[in-house]
Amino acid sequence: MNGIKMVDLKGQYLRIKNEIDAAIQNVLLDTDFIQGAQVKLFAEHLSAYHQGAHVIPCGNGTDALQITMMALELKPGDEVILPVHTYVATAEVIALLGLTPVFTEVDEETFNINPHQIKEKITAKTKAIVPVHLYGQCAEMTPILKIVKEYNLLVIEDLAQAIGAQYKFPTGESKKAGTIGHVGCTSFFPSKNLGAYGDGGAILTTDKTWADKMQMICNHGQRIKYHHDMIGVNSRLDTIQAAILNVKLKYLDDYTKRRNKVADFYDAHLKDVSFIKTPVRVSYSTHAFHQYTLRTVGIDRNHFKKYLEEKGVPTMIYYPVPLHLQKAYQRPGVGEGSFPVTEKLSKTVISLPIHTEMTEDELLYICHAIKNYHG
Repeated sequence: MNGIKMVDLKGQYLRIKNEIDAAIQNVLLDTDFIQGAQVKLFAEHLSAYHQGAHVIPCGNGTDALQITMMALELKPGDEVILPVHTYVATAEVIALLGLTPVFTEVDEETFNINPHQIKEKITAKTKAIVPVHLYGQCAEMTPILKIVKEYNLLVIEDLAQAIGAQYKFPTGESKKAGTIGHVGCTSFFPSKNLGAYGDGGAILTTDKTWADKMQMICNHGQRIKYHHDMIGVNSRLDTIQAAILNVKLKYLDDYTKRRNKVADFYDAHLKDVSFIKTPVRVSYSTHAFHQYTLRTVGIDRNHFKKYLEEKGVPTMIYYPVPLHLQKAYQRPGVGEGSFPVTEKLSKTVISLPIHTEMTEDELLYICHAIKNYHG
């Protein structure tokens, strides 16, 4: 079968083409391209989606993390704990600000930060934890919040892959990803579950003082034009992207349902395949399925990937080189063998196509191809 895509942005666009085209056309007619009315409107709508949290739109998800750490006044030398199995942006902003990234092992079943290994990483210099909600499922936040309270730390959630996911507390209360800790940071990169047609990002917080400060930092450290009260950056969500996101936000819950339907199909059809393990779904979080990530067992993952590509099935590996083995983040005494779970995952994970426009024929073909693999 030809034409299977990891992400079908064109198909998704065509489904809502008239609304998207009208939204873009309105911005063009208004010629209000920077900080236009649609940016404020999107912030209001995203706030309502997150139970009233303050929303600060910005240029991209990486900026969201950097602006947050600036606003929280983390200083050079401060340590920030994060999972070692994640995209580089999470560590990148920590290093850029002169902070120290402290890598922590992940859980082999969920791929998220292992809360039971966090305490051993805490020192007098530790100021924050960044639990990344990887692939669409929330990290186990209840024990993390207990640790945070005990050591008086900050929690900065990276929800770039999990927007719309719900975390369920033992009490029965639930909160959306990004509103569980002190601050949430997300990306609107086109392939994300809520994706723009270019770069974009946002910060979520329930603290108005922090929100005001973040807004100023985004805009060169100014509240009033030409009056710069603090060091800032230039990081703005442009109006055309906000207009697009305003349309797509209405469909986000439907997109999540569609992704879950694809995941359910894979689960049902691949459950008995001995050389793969399908994603684990935990009781404390819903899953937004930004990625559908398998673990291979007893086979050569790269050979399996090549086989699927020859069958017309695209795949991706998130992530092939762990952060502690990346040249930019290597430290004396922290090398191969330091994070065995993550190193194992880097050699065994593989993500299958999952998006809102997948057909049953495509899914049947993919599952058939996987079942017919003989190593």
